[in-house]
Amino acid sequence: MVLIDKLLLKLKEQGSRVLIFSSMTRMLDILEDFCWWRGYQYCRLDGNTPHEDRQQSIDAFNAPKSEKFIFMLTTRAGGLGINLATADVVIIYDSDWNPQVDLQAMDRAHRIGQTKQVYVFRFVTENSVEERIIEKAEMKLRLDNIVIQQGRLVESQKTLGKEDMLSMIRHGANTIFAGKDSTITDEDIDVILTKAEEKTKELNERLEKLGESSLRNFTLDTEGGQQGKSLYEFEGEDYKAKQTRPVGDYWIEPPKRDRKPNSYKVDLYYKEQLKGPQKGETKAKAPIPKNFPNIFDFQFYPRRLFDILEKELNYFRKSIGWKPLPPEDLTGKEAEKAQKEEQLKIDNAVELTEKEETEKEKLLNQNEFADWSKREFRQFINASEKYGRHELESIAREVETKTYEEVVKYSKVFWKRINELADGEKYRNQIEKGEQRIQKRQAIKQALEAKIIKYKAPQHQLRINYGGSKCKNYTEEEDRFLLFHLYELGFDNENVYDELRQKIRCAPQFRFDWFIRSRTTMEIQRRCNILISLIEKEMGDMGINEFTQPATTASPAVSKKGGKKQEEKTPATKRKEHPTPGPSKSKKAK
Repeated sequence: MVLIDKLLLKLKEQGSRVLIFSSMTRMLDILEDFCWWRGYQYCRLDGNTPHEDRQQSIDAFNAPKSEKFIFMLTTRAGGLGINLATADVVIIYDSDWNPQVDLQAMDRAHRIGQTKQVYVFRFVTENSVEERIIEKAEMKLRLDNIVIQQGRLVESQKTLGKEDMLSMIRHGANTIFAGKDSTITDEDIDVILTKAEEKTKELNERLEKLGESSLRNFTLDTEGGQQGKSLYEFEGEDYKAKQTRPVGDYWIEPPKRDRKPNSYKVDLYYKEQLKGPQKGETKAKAPIPKNFPNIFDFQFYPRRLFDILEKELNYFRKSIGWKPLPPEDLTGKEAEKAQKEEQLKIDNAVELTEKEETEKEKLLNQNEFADWSKREFRQFINASEKYGRHELESIAREVETKTYEEVVKYSKVFWKRINELADGEKYRNQIEKGEQRIQKRQAIKQALEAKIIKYKAPQHQLRINYGGSKCKNYTEEEDRFLLFHLYELGFDNENVYDELRQKIRCAPQFRFDWFIRSRTTMEIQRRCNILISLIEKEMGDMGINEFTQPATTASPAVSKKGGKKQEEKTPATKRKEHPTPGPSKSKKAK
């Protein structure tokens, strides 16, 4: 940080604008605090920056006569698709393992519109693993130029081994631990930059010595002045030469090991037996004749048509000698029995007569629901579950591709012939459960309405019969607010609890009530459900007639001494105090 402070002061004086790249967002947080402390105007971009803020920051930095001095970016998120040609200095705070990522970061300033000389500063900690990272990155770039582009890349050295990684981490450790009172605060920034240029020149000269032959054989320099050592040599043996030796005809491939379970597990056995076919395993489909009509039971063709088509299909399978497979949903004797019955139908099948062919064509052309698709049928079922079978206008709005008259006509036939559907009982139960939920919502809405209209000012007078289930967290005032606005917004409103949460946050009486303001939508819904159950219980205990009677407010009591009226005050319900954040102030006893 001392070095970047000195460098930025120098760049600020000469009128440059800076891009700072780091691979860690936490480092950007530290640099952001540094810029605020120094008073530098800056922009920031990382992987969590929204697209709108991202574009605004780029436009603000590239604007004419912009006062933004620094643009901080993460190497991965800010390295592509950005033009920051108004900057002329790039600082790479920490280098990436992939040199192409750093090159992309440098190219943010080398874009069309750049009119100045661009300088790139790479921060490297001396005698640390960062030096090895830079060496590896430069080696990869030279391999790219010489080997990859010529199509001779060897795939064996893609990742670092354990020893290579440990060697990089240990590099310079003794120098760091032996150093005492090392600081750069007294060094001039020009001296530091001169040393950096010499270090870079030395590294480039050392890498220049690695010619094409060394790179092709993947030989790297080792410490201690040793000669280049091949990666294929281990303990004095050259394993690359061994690979070129011819293998004799006597070689036999060893068998692969087959692991067998040591014990019998019942659960695992049934799991294997009951699981369906795996991906890639396709069961042979039963054959059908060419141009066979594709009809569905929900299109409600006449039953006679299904009998004719079944007869035609069985005769076709008999003519090709097809044997039916046992059904997947049955096992044992039941599956065997079903298979025999299917085979018997095929064996006894006969060809359709001319009269039956004519009848088939006639029945196919008479159906008025032949254009109903599976998607429209599912929309009809889901809408019937959502609104009830009798709300045909609402159902027609859900089935967008059909008119109201078509939906009405289909609904009549559907409920008349629902037993003909293969899953007719399932559809009936699905719709009936939806209607039960609708009735439940209506009952809750009526009970809530009956509770609210009993009071002239329910937002102040509403009383809740808690019984033995009084909550310590919510006060009666908060419960009263929830019930009143739940009734006001509409219990059957889909977004009622989101709107109720907004009401709470805007209510002036809860401005300093951190508990109720911090409740989530799910917690508010859960509390409202508890209050509704209390109202239903109260309604069941009192009876509908007594429950709907208007509530009588207590008359004010008259004091015997002064004759003035004093209203009876009920003790306010208090929530169990929760510690609030912030310092607490103690009161001195007087």
